[in-house]
Amino acid sequence: MNDATTSGRTAPGTPHPAPHLAPRPATRRTALRTLALAGVLSGMTLSALPPAAVATARAPETYTLTIRHLDRQGTATDAYLTHVTGVSGPGASEEVSPHDASGTVTVRLPEGRYLLDSTLSGPEEGSGTDWIVQPRLDLDRDTTVTVDARTTAPVDVRPQDPDARFLSRLGVVEVTHGGTTRSANVMAGPDLRVAHLGPDAEPASVKEWFDTYWEGGTDDYALGYSFTSARALTGLVRHPSTASLATVEIRRAAPEGGTGNAFVSVQPSAGPTVGLVQPLRPLGTATVLVTPERGRWNVEYEGPAAPGAAPDRYAENGFAVRAGATTTHTFDNAVFGPALATAPGARPAGVRDGAALSLDVPLLADGEGHAPSAPRFRSATTTLHRDGVLVGTRRGTPGRATFTTTPGAAPYRLTATATRGDGTAPGGRVTAAWTFTSAATTRPTALPLSTVRFAPALGLDGTGPADDRVHVPMTVQGAAAGSGVRSLTVSVSTDGGATWTRVPVTDGRAAFRNPAAGRSVSLRAELTDTEGNTLTQTLTDAYRTR
Repeated sequence: MNDATTSGRTAPGTPHPAPHLAPRPATRRTALRTLALAGVLSGMTLSALPPAAVATARAPETYTLTIRHLDRQGTATDAYLTHVTGVSGPGASEEVSPHDASGTVTVRLPEGRYLLDSTLSGPEEGSGTDWIVQPRLDLDRDTTVTVDARTTAPVDVRPQDPDARFLSRLGVVEVTHGGTTRSANVMAGPDLRVAHLGPDAEPASVKEWFDTYWEGGTDDYALGYSFTSARALTGLVRHPSTASLATVEIRRAAPEGGTGNAFVSVQPSAGPTVGLVQPLRPLGTATVLVTPERGRWNVEYEGPAAPGAAPDRYAENGFAVRAGATTTHTFDNAVFGPALATAPGARPAGVRDGAALSLDVPLLADGEGHAPSAPRFRSATTTLHRDGVLVGTRRGTPGRATFTTTPGAAPYRLTATATRGDGTAPGGRVTAAWTFTSAATTRPTALPLSTVRFAPALGLDGTGPADDRVHVPMTVQGAAAGSGVRSLTVSVSTDGGATWTRVPVTDGRAAFRNPAAGRSVSLRAELTDTEGNTLTQTLTDAYRTR
């Protein structure tokens, strides 16, 4: 084995990456097969086509492509993996991976524009990898291409940290022509050299990026760079200083106790890539320095799971970073409660479609609003009342239910409740009750649902300072955030919800005093929007004091 498949940190069960993310078989899919399939789908038959069209479909012009492979010493080599992928023209559907032990291989293909990429490996372990990309191969005659490792230059992307250790690297190239985009990629070790081959493609038609991951003594590094031009890269050298990088902190909370390792992954948002995956202990923090040049970034978090249970996954996607600045993301901390997606075009939490009324709201999102994939709960119930009469009750996943009701306009009350916990750890209770008027619709229509998010300053153990006077930030999400809030009141309980005290709300913050150490704080928000729709949201035992 050579260093073309050096692995980085991976979570248990994560497959070991291959040199290419998606190995492509040596297959031939002719234009005739595509045309025949299209004829079946449209009810046509090939015999109905004009004779000239049938002849063209049956016999596209083909040419011989000969590819010679030379290693870093200029000697023919059989240690290569070459892909030829159709981009446009009659050969657009072609995809072959030809190989011959002599180092010279021939294949006959329809005319057209192709993307060629070839990975050459050295004869010994650690002898390096060469990736040569020809983004523009116009096959309009018999053609010979020489893939020569001696034309490559190093990819040298590393932090200015003498103790850093290389983990993994991925390179991707995308080529667009005639409205079609094709891609190639390589996963390689520290000794990677790359080169462009052939003529320039059209301006800005070639996109390429390299993501390289390093492990440092205290911080890790995710160094990504992307380029757009008419050529593939020949070499890449970047040694970014710490000051030129952005810091991403990922914190693991454990408000109800916790054992075992979680796993976090940091990767760029754009394009196929691999991520930097590392374990994270309870109350732990992982720090990763990333390149702002790569654009926006994603963090994925996977919590530990009980035997036989699915792990709980959270994600924070598409966040911006800035050189010299720190972005912190905390997962699995209080206050748990309902959260609505706020991005433009996001899926609505409630929908009326004809006589069907559906709810799909993360009822147990964590303190930063991350929606869990497998929420830990003991019980969950959702009920729907129409004009005071029970329509139905659903049990199962918190905040998710579908009901069938009658078409006429009527007042509705939709209530979702869940008790947190996995059967061993204690947890509070979350209830959201919405009232609104609804009638049957001719198309899916969003229901006017709102939520209120509370964001007290808590430790990673989910506790707040005892006896402190606090001003808890609040955020309104959903319908009321758009139409406006007519009224909003907040009440606090320090006896598990037995009694409630209304507290002042000023400039979006609820002011009250935390109770003595070891007590719990429960929160209730009562909201009416300007259209008269209401929310009563109760978070029992939202957090504890220390």
